[in-house]
Amino acid sequence: MAYDEGLAERIREILNEKMHCTEKKMFGGLCFLLNGNMCCGIVGEELMVRVGPDAYAKCLKQKYAREMDFTGRPMKGMLFIATKGIEADQDLQKWVNHCLNFVAGLPEK
Repeated sequence: MAYDEGLAERIREILNEKMHCTEKKMFGGLCFLLNGNMCCGIVGEELMVRVGPDAYAKCLKQKYAREMDFTGRPMKGMLFIATKGIEADQDLQKWVNHCLNFVAGLPEK
């Protein structure tokens, strides 16, 4: 599956200053990892975010957010954000920050 390369570039710009940030093709798209932990990614044209179990319910209520049901079952702590929800750079930054806040608390792999 192809992924939105323009969105990938926008995410790279946000993560540019983060140390230990890598990319890996996963879920049929592209994932960004911080210290070896999956942070966010792109599946098709949608943003995939890892917000963790504590922020999950609150983030799911946000406009353009929906459960990540990649396998047919929702994955707790992970969401898809529709393209409309990340058109503005500030909106993309907000979602990536949610991911960074969660992943920063995980042990390095």
